[in-house]
Amino acid sequence: MLLGILVVLFFIPTADVTENKILVAQHPLLIVTNQTATLVCNYTYNGTGKEFRASLHKGTDSSVEVCFISWNVTKIRSNSTKEFNCQGGHDKDKVIFNLWNMNANQTDIYFCKIEVMYPPPYVYNEKSNGTVIHVKETPIQIQEPQSTIPLWILATVTGILALYSMLITAGFFNYWQKSKKRLYHQSDYMNMTPRHPPYKNKGYPSYAPTRDYTAYRSWQP
Repeated sequence: MLLGILVVLFFIPTADVTENKILVAQHPLLIVTNQTATLVCNYTYNGTGKEFRASLHKGTDSSVEVCFISWNVTKIRSNSTKEFNCQGGHDKDKVIFNLWNMNANQTDIYFCKIEVMYPPPYVYNEKSNGTVIHVKETPIQIQEPQSTIPLWILATVTGILALYSMLITAGFFNYWQKSKKRLYHQSDYMNMTPRHPPYKNKGYPSYAPTRDYTAYRSWQP
């Protein structure tokens, strides 16, 4: 009888330690190309805990707590630090941490920590291998400044300027044609002013043609 009691007492601590142990498994690498990451922490626990807390930690020493989630039978609560955009969720035997608006400076190794808060004893998992989240730099796209002037105003101003240019061109062409005709008529004008005789004679009117006397002198004896 005594031997049977001793055997039971010997196995009780071992059974208790095995029952409250939490094991966590994480994917070793997560590459982020669109500033959004989903980190899944799978865990196993066969204890009797009713209230849990799961947190995500950054760095090899887990010094930065990114965000956490706590839950019990009735409700779930999640919170995040100011430096990160993170939200946690719980689904059966896994905890899911969703991160967004990540940048290249947040590339690091991340660890999941799961704790049993109630009832006692307090239990948490051993440190896992963690997940390296590699956030790739997003290329900066330079956008050309867009004009604040509406398109219809630009079209109207362009049309007015084009019409004004056509009117000026038509006026200049019309003036050039008139100037060309005026010069043509002036070149065809003949000077009809009567010539005055070299010797004034009262017997001839001023408009009479001048007689050439040299023709008569050539026939004198």
